[in-house]
Amino acid sequence: MSLLLGVFSAFCLLGAALGQDVTYEDYLAQIKACPRECHCPRNFPRSVYCDNRELKRIPSIPPHTLYLYLQNNLLESLPKEALSNATQLRWLNVNRNRITDEGMARGALEAMPRLMQLYMGDNLLTSVPVGLPSSLEQLQLSRNRISKIPAGVFSGMERLSLLDLQGNKLLDDAVTEVSLKGLGGLVQMNLAKNQLSRMPTGLPPSTTQLFLDGNNIRGVPSGYFKALPKVAFLRLNGNKLSTAGVPRDVFNLSSLLELQLSHNQLTEVPFICAGLEHLHLDHNQIKSVNGSDICPVSAEALEDYAHASPPKLRYLRLDGNEIPPPIPRDVVTCFRLLRSIVI
Repeated sequence: MSLLLGVFSAFCLLGAALGQDVTYEDYLAQIKACPRECHCPRNFPRSVYCDNRELKRIPSIPPHTLYLYLQNNLLESLPKEALSNATQLRWLNVNRNRITDEGMARGALEAMPRLMQLYMGDNLLTSVPVGLPSSLEQLQLSRNRISKIPAGVFSGMERLSLLDLQGNKLLDDAVTEVSLKGLGGLVQMNLAKNQLSRMPTGLPPSTTQLFLDGNNIRGVPSGYFKALPKVAFLRLNGNKLSTAGVPRDVFNLSSLLELQLSHNQLTEVPFICAGLEHLHLDHNQIKSVNGSDICPVSAEALEDYAHASPPKLRYLRLDGNEIPPPIPRDVVTCFRLLRSIVI
């Protein structure tokens, strides 16, 4: 009976492995070529786990590898020859190593024409690496020392939808239309915790999620979002925004669903669009809130309960301000769909 169970288990593992679009011969070759420093699960033979091994060099990677995990090691470089066999890679994780600009061999990443997700966070890079494969869909470079985005580095990268540059040392002149050229399909841009003092320029019009928390931004130019017609999620928490630097209707965007302006220096509630669902204004310097001033729907329309389409705001944070309770009745009357108010 135990023999039958063993045979059955072996067939199940083999079936799962062969379900990963790999022939039996390639499956055996992949398992046999697994580096002794790494772990290659038999039921997922195309995933190679070399993380948390204190590695100082990249071992020889089996040629049929799709997912390679090298995070939490001591790697200082990404040599071209180390990944020469890994031409089928879809996912590469080298987070939390010691990789420098000098350690990035030219052409090391170009040898992976199918790479879709690249994780290089928590390293020692000072510049966005050149020679990125055009197949990339997600590029995560958070918490490096990046202060430079070379011109043309994103040329031809129309598939890139997520670019994470949070926690670096980018200044205003590093984020421009020239440096971001080529990102025609970008959806999420994360520039939080850099050294920006103004809203970045040159963002592609496809941008839907823009994260700018923890910078030194003091204002938003009037009409800034005309170039970003799809922005739906905007985070500007922890900046130096003042009411004088924020035009009253600058956030009145039909596409906007969530707006976060916590921990700034605002003294008034900005005008919002009727479609906004989440608004974070906590820890500012707001002393009062008046429904007639901020309601995006006219009083006449609100009185027509049968036909009115009320504002969609469902969540509102106002705590950490100087607003005395209770919330004025006209605010509640305007935002009838509110489910949570924190004050």
